[in-house]
Amino acid sequence: MATAPWFVIGPSTLVAFIGLMRGPDKTPPESAEDWRDATVDVVIPALNEEQNILLALSSIARQSLKPRKVVLVDDGSTDRTAEVARAFGEDLGLDLEVIRREESIGKTPTVKREARNLDADVEVVLDGDTFLESENYIERLVQEIYKAPGVASACGVVQPMREKDRRTISDEAPLKGFLEKHANYVTPRPGAWHRFNRAITNFYRGILYTFLQRFVYRGQMTVFGSIINPVGCAVAYRREYLRKLFDYYEPILGDDLTNSEDIFIGFALLNEGYRNVQLQDVTVRSLEPEFPRLAHQLYFWSSSFLQSCYYFDGLLRSPFKGFRRYRQKHEAKQYEEKHSDTRDHIHRRGEPYRQPWGQGYTKQYGRPMGWAVFMAALEKIAFPTALLIMLILQLWGPLLITFLAEMTLVILILMFNAPGHRFRAFWEAIAVTPLRYGSLLFDAVNIGRFATDLWITRNRRWRK
Repeated sequence: MATAPWFVIGPSTLVAFIGLMRGPDKTPPESAEDWRDATVDVVIPALNEEQNILLALSSIARQSLKPRKVVLVDDGSTDRTAEVARAFGEDLGLDLEVIRREESIGKTPTVKREARNLDADVEVVLDGDTFLESENYIERLVQEIYKAPGVASACGVVQPMREKDRRTISDEAPLKGFLEKHANYVTPRPGAWHRFNRAITNFYRGILYTFLQRFVYRGQMTVFGSIINPVGCAVAYRREYLRKLFDYYEPILGDDLTNSEDIFIGFALLNEGYRNVQLQDVTVRSLEPEFPRLAHQLYFWSSSFLQSCYYFDGLLRSPFKGFRRYRQKHEAKQYEEKHSDTRDHIHRRGEPYRQPWGQGYTKQYGRPMGWAVFMAALEKIAFPTALLIMLILQLWGPLLITFLAEMTLVILILMFNAPGHRFRAFWEAIAVTPLRYGSLLFDAVNIGRFATDLWITRNRRWRK
């Protein structure tokens, strides 16, 4: 989901502040492509999602832009995921293909195989435990992708799935009618202990997602026209870009990319000069893990970011190539002025963020978006390291000042992003602080594990 499973004030915050001061781009790019002509398929990787798959399928059926085809890949489930999905698809008349595997191979190989097997222009990847809250979710993503050839992926804002969200979509068509006719597919409400654990996670994630998506990602979009990686639970890709990406990296890495496919894909697309776009006007709800399992997911996200920085070091070193990139851009501008009728000049006028595509350009000149990657990596490593050093050396004064200053800025940012609910946001920001710093210390452990993989065990079997 994010470049960091915790949120602190650091270098990434500077980008967000710059974005807020600049405001949104007033000159949207033009494109010769018409999004209405695009063919769209949806791929749903699912593993033991009997209790959630109907929510995902029902939300697809309610979309303003209907996909041509829905492919559910049951990745070795031991429950009734495939059975429930088939029954609902037949009842609804949904063009649903169910692929049933006897053994799980993981999400990354699933996404790769369907990028090759399908022939749609746009491939929407939707997790089996996620539903599209906005009925125009797919339509908006396709519109955004077709604004310019450099847009490779698009996603909306993700929020935790609460029990009341589940009840709301279950009580509306088409799911309500299906459950009335098939009472055996009605899932029982989880027990009080499970609801309590999930409530803790939802509380933490709700605040985390607000900070990241309404502030950090919004700033990245304004400054760079891209975020580092798409939100993988509900993202639309240009399928051909995705297929070429896997065709290139499979001979090199096989299926062992990183511990989270969306982060690796996001980095790889940036490395080619493409963009990952997030829209602020459409929403998706995703089921969060219960609190005891939260650390497991945090490890996947955090380690995948570090692993992607390792693989795409040319992108990471972009700030150190700024002068070289400035000279190249200046020379290219002079060339365009002499050859103003060139096709590339038209593309540059049509898409404000247009850059030369290809890994070679990234290796030699870096990318502007590399600044966001570098600052996020610096923030991820430097902040927990500094805290640990202050703890070990018992520098209580500097530690207290750092803590109070950082917490104050977080509170102000969350209050700013909660108009009409600022008083509640104030107390929520304070209440979530123990969880924030607990995940921060856990992330320091992840950094140690990553360093061990690189220099001691030399383990590269990173895979989701």
